[in-house]
Amino acid sequence: MPIRPELLEILACPQCKEAIHPHPEDDTLRCDRCRLAYPIRDDIPVMLVDEAQGY
Repeated sequence: MPIRPELLEILACPQCKEAIHPHPEDDTLRCDRCRLAYPIRDDIPVMLVDEAQGY
C-alpha cells in the first residue's frame, strides 16, 4: 500500500475536511477526528463516506 506522499498531502476526509493518514496494519486511510477508515483498493483510495467504516 505505498501511497505517495504528494497524494497524502492533498487528500482530506470528505466528511470533516481534516487530514488523513495511512494505517500501518491494514489498507486504510484514517481520519482521527471522524474516527473513519477509508479503504484502499488496488492502490486507489476510496474517499467516499458511504464506503468508510468506523474504528
